[in-house]
This record gives sequence, structure tokens and C-alpha cells, in this order.
Amino acid sequence: MRAARRRRIINYIDGYHRLILQYTANIPSHTVRKFFYKHVFCVSMKKDAVIYHGAELRAPWSLEVGEGTSIGDNAILDARRGGIRFGKSVNVGSRVCLWTGSHDHSDPWFRSTPQSRGPIVVGDRVWIGPNAQILHSVSIGEGAVIAAGAVVTKDVPPFAIMGGIPAKQIGTRSKDLRYQFTGEHLHFL
Repeated sequence: MRAARRRRIINYIDGYHRLILQYTANIPSHTVRKFFYKHVFCVSMKKDAVIYHGAELRAPWSLEVGEGTSIGDNAILDARRGGIRFGKSVNVGSRVCLWTGSHDHSDPWFRSTPQSRGPIVVGDRVWIGPNAQILHSVSIGEGAVIAAGAVVTKDVPPFAIMGGIPAKQIGTRSKDLRYQFTGEHLHFL
């Protein structure tokens, strides 16, 4: 009985936490939203990092956003099962999902087992197109491009262009990358 009551209390707290994060994601000011992400939810956000409107953050204290990195509208960043780390000047499109865990289809209780979870690491100057999915335990090398709608299930080499389901290398990006995002963004939304 005691364990059930404790679990119910934890579920209520977790539910309110997710609700407050959802309200925060919909604050129309980047400045106010970034303040809450950094100082209330403990997201590690470097200078000029931007998380656009409607992003869903799970376990924000396990999320690192590098300098000049831009996270698009309505992205889902599920850092609960290993954390997510973005390098510098990463461009993440709208509705991109990063999942650090999944359920094990062969487990009789359909749990998230250690084989089905792990951290995601995104290198500097990576470009992730809209609607892409990045699954658990993946590292994306510097300068790589993930095409729109791709599903990344394995590590991506530096400067590779990946596309498809599951993502396969379809090209190579130039290694002469000089850009650095400055954090310029629309001030609202």
C-alpha cells in the first residue's frame, strides 16, 4: 500500500513538472523561455543557443545545448535515458525527435531495457532536417547532415549526408565549414 501511494505521489509530481515544461515551451519570448530552461529546469545552454517555440523537453537537466545551436519548433528532446549533448552551431529542424530510449519488443513486460537506451551526442555544425528521428545510443559526427524525415539508428561519421529509413549515407558534405551561428532569431516564438 505504501509503495503504491509513493508511486502515485511521484506520478503527480512528474505530471505537474511536464505540465510546467509545456507551459514554458509556449512562452512567446525566447529570453523568458531561456531563463526558465536554464535557471529553473537546469538545461545547460551555452551562449547564443536558442530553443524555439513548442519544444518538448524530457529530463531537461540531462540536456546540453552548445554555443550557437538552434533547436527548431516543436522538437522533442527526450534526455531521460542517458542525456543529449549538442555541439556548437548545430541546426535542428522543426519537429525533430531525439529518443534516448525505447521499449524492448522482446521483453515480456515491454520495458526499456539497458540494450534499448543510451545517450545521444551531436557534433559541431551538424544539420538535422525537419521531422528527422534520432534514436538512442547514437553519435553524429561533426558537420554531418541528416536529411528531412530520416531515421538514424546507428552512429554517423563526420561530414556524412544521411537519408532514408533507416538512414544510410547518401553523400559527403564539404569539410570547409566556416559558419558559426550567432544566436540571431525572431524575438517572439
